[in-house]
Amino acid sequence: MVLPGLGGSEIIIVALIVVMLFGAQRLPELARSLGRSKGEFEKGKTDFQPDSGSKSRPELEKAAKELGIDPTDKTDEELRNLIKDSL
Repeated sequence: MVLPGLGGSEIIIVALIVVMLFGAQRLPELARSLGRSKGEFEKGKTDFQPDSGSKSRPELEKAAKELGIDPTDKTDEELRNLIKDSL
């Protein structure tokens, strides 16, 4: 699904308008520019997401066992708190 709500005929009309506005010679340059922009946007999006620093379940269980905490029947949040309190 490229653009929701647009059918084949609408996409063809938009493509024709783009060709008329920018000309066939500039389309490859325009496509490259759009691709780079999208890549930069995606990179910025992943860089912006906060790193929670949270450990995976196996890492939490390993750390809990090393501290003498039984990880059975505990949520990740409970394990994090118990580990933090033990340090």
